[in-house]
Amino acid sequence: MTSATSLRPWPAPCLLLAMLLALPTWAAAQTADPAPRANQSRDRVPAPVIPTGRTVDADWILQRLTQHGATATPFVELRVSSMLKRPLQLSGEYRRPDSDTLVREVRVPYAETTTIRAGEATIAREGRSPRTFSLSRVPELAALQGSFGALLAGDRKALEAVYALEADGVPADWTLTLTPRDPRTATRVSGIVLRGRDAELRCIETRPKQGDAQPTLLGSAATAAATVDSLEAAQRLCHDVPR
Repeated sequence: MTSATSLRPWPAPCLLLAMLLALPTWAAAQTADPAPRANQSRDRVPAPVIPTGRTVDADWILQRLTQHGATATPFVELRVSSMLKRPLQLSGEYRRPDSDTLVREVRVPYAETTTIRAGEATIAREGRSPRTFSLSRVPELAALQGSFGALLAGDRKALEAVYALEADGVPADWTLTLTPRDPRTATRVSGIVLRGRDAELRCIETRPKQGDAQPTLLGSAATAAATVDSLEAAQRLCHDVPR
């Protein structure tokens, strides 16, 4: 097993968050919310009914991010570096083949697959031997995995133990801001903003303490990002909501 410290630096927390969140069942998203189960935990988010045009709350958003079954969605990320004349655009697909497995597959400009399963992360890149390390060696990733597992389960109580939540907007254009409570995390990341429309999560925006906000475009926003070649353009697309 390869030591985590010998791997190239892990991308921003936005990566794991996207792997855990960016996989809604797009077809099912347009259907009515399922009736709550009789033995449903009281900590699990209910399914509040909010007419179109009304302000949403965190419960409404979390209920629509709750995941069921195998799902997949395209993504586009822009990597900015002083060593590059222009941002590096990565594109590929996030997959959740089952409830215990998370996959991020980069297809352009290189082929690389990151798989998180059973407390381990495996990175497989074309032409190289796969590298595996335990998430316990990277406490920040382990914490993110646990907290966003709570988000996928709709467990607001568990999520609020790690992040302060602030919802804003209407069903057709909403945001959910997650502000880390852990002082160590807060020294590097001021917040993570989820942006969406109805049941579609279109963008995850990580806001570092220093530097520009880093957007990861998802779903229909990623599909529209073929010609995006600057961080500013990606941010505009992240904030734009199709009408």
